[in-house]
Amino acid sequence: MAAGRTDSVDHPLIEAGTIEDRPYQSDLVEAAGSAHTLVSLPTGLGKTAVSLRVTADRLADDSDTKAVLLAPTKPLVEQHAAFYRESLVIPDDQVVVFTGETRPENRAELFADARVIVATPQVVENDLLGNRIDLSNVVHLTFDECHRATGDYPYSYIAERYYEAARDPLVTGMSASPGDDEEAIRTVMANLGLQGVAVKTESDPDVAEYTHNTDIEWITVELPEEVLEIRDRLQGVLTDRLKTLADLGVTNSTDPQISQRDLHEIRAKLQRLIDRDDSTGYEGMSVHAEIMKVKRAVELVETQSVDALERYFDRQRNAARSSGASKASQRFVSDPEIRRAMTMAQNFEDLHPKFRRVRILLAETLGIKGGERVIIFTESRDTAEALTEFLSEGFEVERFVGQGDKEGSSGMTQTEQTSVLEAFRAGEFEVLVSTSVAEEGLDVPEVDLVCFFEPVPNAIRSIQRKGRTGRQTEGKVVVLMADDTRDEAYYWISKRREEEMAAELESLRDAAEDLEAEFAGQVELESFNGPSESGGDGPTAADKSGPSATTNGSGEDQAGIGDFDAEEKRGVTESDDDPAEEAAERQSGLVAEAGANDHVEIVVDQRELDASIARTLSTSGGVETRLETLEVGDYVLSDRVAVERKTIADFLSTLLDGDRALFDQVGDLTRHYGRPVLLIEGEGDLYSERNVHPNAIRGALASLAVDFGISVLFTRDESDTASLLETIATREQEEQDRAVSVHGESAAKTLREQQEYVVASIADIGPITARSLLDALGSVEAVLTADEETLQSVAGVGEVTAERIREVVGSDYNSQ
Repeated sequence: MAAGRTDSVDHPLIEAGTIEDRPYQSDLVEAAGSAHTLVSLPTGLGKTAVSLRVTADRLADDSDTKAVLLAPTKPLVEQHAAFYRESLVIPDDQVVVFTGETRPENRAELFADARVIVATPQVVENDLLGNRIDLSNVVHLTFDECHRATGDYPYSYIAERYYEAARDPLVTGMSASPGDDEEAIRTVMANLGLQGVAVKTESDPDVAEYTHNTDIEWITVELPEEVLEIRDRLQGVLTDRLKTLADLGVTNSTDPQISQRDLHEIRAKLQRLIDRDDSTGYEGMSVHAEIMKVKRAVELVETQSVDALERYFDRQRNAARSSGASKASQRFVSDPEIRRAMTMAQNFEDLHPKFRRVRILLAETLGIKGGERVIIFTESRDTAEALTEFLSEGFEVERFVGQGDKEGSSGMTQTEQTSVLEAFRAGEFEVLVSTSVAEEGLDVPEVDLVCFFEPVPNAIRSIQRKGRTGRQTEGKVVVLMADDTRDEAYYWISKRREEEMAAELESLRDAAEDLEAEFAGQVELESFNGPSESGGDGPTAADKSGPSATTNGSGEDQAGIGDFDAEEKRGVTESDDDPAEEAAERQSGLVAEAGANDHVEIVVDQRELDASIARTLSTSGGVETRLETLEVGDYVLSDRVAVERKTIADFLSTLLDGDRALFDQVGDLTRHYGRPVLLIEGEGDLYSERNVHPNAIRGALASLAVDFGISVLFTRDESDTASLLETIATREQEEQDRAVSVHGESAAKTLREQQEYVVASIADIGPITARSLLDALGSVEAVLTADEETLQSVAGVGEVTAERIREVVGSDYNSQ
């Protein structure tokens, strides 16, 4: 072992002996400390150590500064926080964790007192939207797994707000695999305001010393005839549905192996027809939805297991029975060939051959070769559960899945995830069966074998998974591939994309100087010479203001990142106030009330965060957003104006379903605000979007305006909505000098409304059928105790609905 591998980093803010002084890491630290930098390093070689060392350098200059590290998952956040507490000479309580489990009302104080904040981006995004935290004295912001910084992922928004607020910003993006191609990598750099690239690969001599070879083996398995017959029946349905689309003129292909890209293109054509109000588009879109369901079924039977297919069929049957089920769902479960495939799947008692192959691999690795740990990756949670159960007969196995409930399966809590990983590190069990949640950055211990249950047609995910072996000793990766299935296509795609990514990284490194000039040139940055104003050796605040525009993942410019002319942008006039004092007040949660500064304030309901409106408002320069869980309305603009927002589709669905919820919401709005507004959003034609008679729409609008006295306004899209909200808020607060006041509670439901609510929730039958049942049978109790024959005697209740009601009411409860 080389002498350099035994030395540790000597730094006043780093505990002695905790971080090994590796030359390649020092090179990356130097690069990342001098500019906003994309740092790319193979998994397991210390990207987090690089970021920590840069953070230590920045925090050492000024005791009043902070650093923020963002990571995409809660387990990863906890892991990073533990590493920082262990390695930094900072009290443990000043390294704080922000996740969804940290109460919002506590986060402002925690942020104010901390030196290092480790958080999920969604939480920081919400706190910025709610004006709870101030980034002005954050001197280092790290985006872990930065390849996520595309589209609407919060990383891009947070970067924009950081460049606006920070007095001395420095950004580091970290990833073992920053993008599938050069354009994707450039998008990440633009969205995070990165100016330079620092790349180390396993081919570098100073890195090779710390790595070992990883042997990759591709194993092909043959599917049994019964499975192939199920697959062929499903593909026959695909061919039939594609012929329907061909007859509609949106495709020339009827090949059941049609690619996802081709299906996306077909969908785009259908959407254009819908935009022109062509009924062909609606018909084709329904068929397209059915095709996607069949494609998923084919994928499961080919690459996962018949058991996973059975579970998928069960979920589709339940969806088809529910109130408001789509025609695509109903056609899917009623198609004769699909039903035959369902029956064949139920009668299939064997296992997918991949299951046996996995057991053989475990026996070889853990038994014959004396290995200690194995990770098995699979795309499907159903398969993860089936594998865990199957392999438990002979091996010590635990599953590791995400927190959300999906595929009919409950997720794992953060505590459960942490406990499983700690037990795996401690050697309490041998085999971890994981979905994609263990791919990114988690400190999963060195393993003897990584097994891909299926190929991954994504270079980023493939590289992340392979990085779990071959760090300290020779490692092995096995990829299972079903013969003559889409597995083979994924195999070639994966190999090509990995080779392309490796070449792109080398190309980016070779072109690092040109890239730095290109990205720095976008903001007319001067070269980095001399110490920063804060006393460090990095760039000055002006040097690191970031680019003035970013891209949203589609190549469109978004103004805003790094606009240091913030006072002019926000319309702030000359002031004698101390900026540091103002920042301290904001961090303590003492946000000024509307009218006390030159911003208008808009209160946003927490449930509106799925839309981009709050983001757009918060970056407009003239608006401060505040998040609350509103009892009435979606946006509060003054003491008398509150807004309920509906898309055209939501508004029309209310009319189709006979749902009184909209009118209940409007009633609450008019009782508590003097100038209530209903905002209907969308570019479609209100009168032709759905199969609703124009007079029904006119009647609803008339009732809203005349009976409820509510103003009904229309906007094109979310951006237009944000602009209108800002205009109204500005008019109310600046021209009318009105304050923002949140008040009102939803009106309590009447007994009749509560009865309808209870019955409507049974098997998702909906409010119209619920009223019919209550009118006919007289009480909730009578509905719940009625037999199927009695239920079917009620208008609007057929055999399927009656069967579903009895199933829900009469079945034994299963807590599993």
